Amino acid sequence: MKANFRKPLAALGFAALLFTACGGDDSSSAPATEAPASSEAPSSEAPSTDVASTDAPASDVSALDSNGDGVVQFALAIPGPANDGAYYQALVDGVKAFTSSNGLPDPIIVDKIEADKAATAMDDLAQQGVDVIAVGASEIAGPLADLTVKYPDIFWYCNCGAGFADLPGLAQTLDDSSQISYSAGYATGLLLKDAGNNKATFLGCCDLNFEKEAYLSFELGLKAVLPDAEFSYVKTGAFDYDFDNTAGATEAYNAAKAAGVGAVYPYLGGALEPIVQLANADGIITMSAGSSKACESTDLKYDIAVKFDGGDYILEALARIVAGTFKEGEKLTFQIGDNAGPGKSPGAVICNPTPEQQTAMDEIDAKLAAGDFAADLGAIKGQAYGG
Repeated sequence: MKANFRKPLAALGFAALLFTACGGDDSSSAPATEAPASSEAPSSEAPSTDVASTDAPASDVSALDSNGDGVVQFALAIPGPANDGAYYQALVDGVKAFTSSNGLPDPIIVDKIEADKAATAMDDLAQQGVDVIAVGASEIAGPLADLTVKYPDIFWYCNCGAGFADLPGLAQTLDDSSQISYSAGYATGLLLKDAGNNKATFLGCCDLNFEKEAYLSFELGLKAVLPDAEFSYVKTGAFDYDFDNTAGATEAYNAAKAAGVGAVYPYLGGALEPIVQLANADGIITMSAGSSKACESTDLKYDIAVKFDGGDYILEALARIVAGTFKEGEKLTFQIGDNAGPGKSPGAVICNPTPEQQTAMDEIDAKLAAGDFAADLGAIKGQAYGG
């Protein structure tokens, strides 16, 4: 029954299994949980990081078995490729880490879902005996208003981002893209300054509102370090939400390279890794778009990890579900300085910083967390979403 999710899941054994996957850490603050007006607001206290014995019986995980069939089955619905090495794969990897650590079946994954086919794809998933469906982005989330009502026994989760409507049957996570993007621009400025270059290019899809928030905030952070920086945003998609257009991204990258660009931010999905490969070959500063594990990569070199990791977000959300502090109908918002699962705080980190660069990043992150740039970033949000 769905009631398993609507009351605190206090079984210590289950908590231990969860934190094996999630790596709970109390070194940063707890993200804010927004409750709908009709429900009681949960505690804002961070989940306990006291790890109980991992010898707990497997039956503790049955609290997630919302349909009572004896199997806890996760499913994922995502608009991009599951192996994009970027935003969508981060969510896939997070769910797989949880299911593997808890001895659960592999998640059912449906990727490359087009917006006009999302209702059918997710309806099909809901009929496969699943207990939890995680939706990877707002571009395919429109049908959730109906599906959460049609299938109320399923626990529905979406990393939908800012602006998506509250739904009583949907748990959501989101982050502050303007903060994250400012920190990415600032980190890029530090590396460009040391490299003796002042040109940066942001490769996106099609100037969608959330892209505008990201690249304007990135530019603001960049110019906080390099006031004379030359910055450009370039569309690479052939249609809305086309973050996987490798041909378009390569063409844009080559044009930026010819113009002497020193850094490129591939704010992309399936096209991200091909651009990182090119940047590595050409010695151009580059960065991830989502994954908190980019600095650990061995096949590609990332100079900066821009962390807004959907896998970290869902793991932290699951930790709070266990603690009884996050439920359907609520939103969990991650900001710089918050604990966002294994990757800790969202935002940019320089992969191999000098002591001076690390000090500068620590200082700017503290200012972002304190809200020092709230007015400027708020103005950018207004420009991006104001119509």
